[in-house]
Amino acid sequence: MVRIPASAVSPAVAFLVAALGIALFSVMDALMKGLVLAIGVYNTMLWRSLGNIALGAAAWGVAGVRRPSRRAMLLHLSRGTITCAMGLLFFWGLARVPMAQAIALSYIAPILALILAAWWLGERVSIRTIGAVVAASLGIATIFAGQARTALGPEAFQGAMAVLTSAILYAVNLILTRLQSLAARPAETAFVQSVVIFLILLCAAPWLAVLPPASTLLPLIGAALLAFASMMLLSWAYAHGEAGYLAMTEYTSFVYAAVLGFLVFGERVSPYTLFGAAVIVVACVIAARRRDIAAQTIDQAA
Repeated sequence: MVRIPASAVSPAVAFLVAALGIALFSVMDALMKGLVLAIGVYNTMLWRSLGNIALGAAAWGVAGVRRPSRRAMLLHLSRGTITCAMGLLFFWGLARVPMAQAIALSYIAPILALILAAWWLGERVSIRTIGAVVAASLGIATIFAGQARTALGPEAFQGAMAVLTSAILYAVNLILTRLQSLAARPAETAFVQSVVIFLILLCAAPWLAVLPPASTLLPLIGAALLAFASMMLLSWAYAHGEAGYLAMTEYTSFVYAAVLGFLVFGERVSPYTLFGAAVIVVACVIAARRRDIAAQTIDQAA
């Protein structure tokens, strides 16, 4: 068992840094949606990964390169693999549903993290958690009902299912993020994880890779910069704050998604999505009301 050391950084500072990381990630989502629509999800992820590797290498060089520990490498490989699958599913789905809807569906991840912790560690699932799962399921059903009424088509349903599958992987990612932040510095995490993702994607390059058009180069560079900055900020924040507390910053992304979706893609947020998102967020807050649950979970997992 590895105990999480107390941090000298104020929880409020860690929260604000995490919130800034989410804001940058939301802008990156808008860029990625446009890129996926232009060149497909595989090539968008592949070429953005190259930019992430370059930025990560520069940051790691400045911070001081040192050989990753065996524990850190295992976490880099595990989280890199999960992040790659999670990203492919999420961005594929994001290109087929409104941004606010995709973000709302992804909000089930914190509750799923509690369920997964109970499954892996044999912990007792509280009545409050069961109630939160039921409420979140109602929120998801509401969003799907709204999708059916607006007749977005079969691709929208497939996109929503891809986002939900991505959310399951993201729940695992939440736990790994905290463990990884304690085993490696942010610069090391940014570089090694980007390399892992790129190598996984490279396996399909002979069949799927194409050179991106010149018009997509600036958006690709921008997406890489935003993803890198967000990863660094979130890695730092999770190293200095409790995962359950910082996970609450995820909910600010709905506002960004709604605004960016309207301004960039002309998407309007339906009342069903608003209601469903509200129900899911309330369910997550109720399920994670005790901040020490997340810390206890990580301690036992480690």
